[in-house]
Amino acid sequence: MTKVRFLVVGLAMVAAFSSCKKEGCTDPTATNYDSDAKEDDGSCIAATVDSKYTQPSTYVFTRNNETSVSYSGQTNRLDMLSEMTSYLKSANTPGTSLDATKLLNMYANENSPWSTADLNESSKQLKNKTAGGDASIQAYFEGLMNAAAAGSDSTVTGQYDGANGKIGVVQSGTKAYLMDAKGMEYTQLIEKGLMGAVFYHQITNVYLGSGKMDVDNESLVDGKNYTKMEHHWDEAFGYFTSAPDFPANGTDRFWGKYSNSRDGLLGTNSAIMTAYLKGRTAIINKDYTARDEAIAEIRKQLERVCAGTAIHYLNSAKADFADDALRNHTLSEARAFINDLRFGYEPSLSGAQLDAILAKLGDNNYEVKTADIDWAIDQLGAIQDLASHKANL
Repeated sequence: MTKVRFLVVGLAMVAAFSSCKKEGCTDPTATNYDSDAKEDDGSCIAATVDSKYTQPSTYVFTRNNETSVSYSGQTNRLDMLSEMTSYLKSANTPGTSLDATKLLNMYANENSPWSTADLNESSKQLKNKTAGGDASIQAYFEGLMNAAAAGSDSTVTGQYDGANGKIGVVQSGTKAYLMDAKGMEYTQLIEKGLMGAVFYHQITNVYLGSGKMDVDNESLVDGKNYTKMEHHWDEAFGYFTSAPDFPANGTDRFWGKYSNSRDGLLGTNSAIMTAYLKGRTAIINKDYTARDEAIAEIRKQLERVCAGTAIHYLNSAKADFADDALRNHTLSEARAFINDLRFGYEPSLSGAQLDAILAKLGDNNYEVKTADIDWAIDQLGAIQDLASHKANL
């Protein structure tokens, strides 16, 4: 039955693409925005007004004229991963060594590893939120950090000699990346990997899960201007972006960045932001049906961003297939986003299916085959509605 449904949808999409000027809603801020539409048919539904109550157009909520929003802990963690990523990228210059202890301290927020007092004094960390505290996954990332530091120690100033079988910096024009002997770029595996294991997992499974949503929404938390449920919703938002006016701002890093990158084709910016605003407004109005609709939409759209970005980087690897540096760089990003999919809520593909995709791509980016990349793209295209977009991502 499911296959029949997909076939019907697929035929409908083919018919849509065959039309020269498909009509539909062309306003990307509307709730029914159609990215395939070429001419507006006047059907757009404004995103800022709910049928029952008015919701704001930015993530600004107040009570007694004071903000009731707080997600500073999530901003701390986004800032931590930003600084860790910048530090990792310093080793893209040959002869620059990374300190493994510093990386591990950054991960666990120990021994004041950050450049700002705000982060050093924060009680937050990335490690204890990795996949809900799964020790095996924490060990995976710590292994990558140790390997990145050891790999950087082997580089020599001015020598871009990374190659198949040799750890080093691989260069293409003005771009250069530290990679292991199989063309895996440490920085991408760590940064994009933690986006999934921490931020994506925390949003979809933890803060939008029953453990954080089936809580008190009648009384304010002691000393605060929000209920427990409101605060949990805010924390889910804070892992997506730090900008209350997304996408006017907040498109410079992590999920906000990649939603924006896929927005032109998938319309994810408006869909995600509208759902966050709808859910927060629904909680204020004790409308848990609308809240749960928003939860389902956020989970769906973030999976589209994650899978769509994996396909995008696989397509990029094919486009730069003859260039070791660019191909390996984008393949490393693609692998991380494929792996991230398993951290979502009830992922469309099982862990075994994701393992099969990664296995098909092999364990050596220098030896990957274009046919295997095409196979991986086809498998990922089964997620949500991406089959109709995969060629253009």
